[in-house]
Amino acid sequence: MKRKFAAVVLALLVYAGWASAQEDKTGQFSRGADFFKEGSYEKALDEWLDLYNTGYRSADLAYNIGNAWFKLNNVPGAILFYERARLLKPADEDINYNLQIAKTLTVDRFEEIPELFFVRWYDFMALSLSSNRWARLSIAAFLLCLVFISAYFYSAKYRLKVLGFWLGLVLLFFSGSSLAFSLHNRKLVYDSSKAIIFSPVVNGKSSPDNSGTDLFMLHEGTSVFIEDQVSDWYEVRLSDGNKGWIPANSLEII
Repeated sequence: MKRKFAAVVLALLVYAGWASAQEDKTGQFSRGADFFKEGSYEKALDEWLDLYNTGYRSADLAYNIGNAWFKLNNVPGAILFYERARLLKPADEDINYNLQIAKTLTVDRFEEIPELFFVRWYDFMALSLSSNRWARLSIAAFLLCLVFISAYFYSAKYRLKVLGFWLGLVLLFFSGSSLAFSLHNRKLVYDSSKAIIFSPVVNGKSSPDNSGTDLFMLHEGTSVFIEDQVSDWYEVRLSDGNKGWIPANSLEII
């Protein structure tokens, strides 16, 4: 009896601590919003970045950090956090609109190689729900699949056997697809290969050292794709397909 009581007390304390932490995060986000409304963009940014650095993630938080950077005329910072917000909420019109506005303020213009439609569709579907939600859907679909497969094997009725077989097959496919979306979502959000140039000007080199030949010049705010890393150098690919090496401290990974 005492053990059960202790367990209940411990659970209540854990919940109280979690609720208190959530309340603190909400309060900090609200304080930042108040500063932003007053025009105190630096104070708002301090509140939101402090919250972001604790590990808290949400599309609204990243979007508002992007807005604060934009108000402070920091274009690469705005683009970085708009991109991070879009990873969490890809269909949000405000995020996409503000991102496009910020990109019009960058210097570099490259001809983009069109992305295959099924790659865009796959990315969009994976980002439409969080990785954890896709994983839960995968588990639920798999458990239902086992139920219907059991009906196929153990039912004496022909119609029920056929229904169990086909529904089990569909649910198995859905479970596998959901798992694939969950893994792809995690890769896009937590292991992004896309980055934003933060240095005012940086030259893309033919090799990962300062003695390499200059291949192209990039300005702050430009989006690049990371292909490889050697020591303190990243090999980046531009939207037009060109590649070169730039110092790691000249960019921020999305």
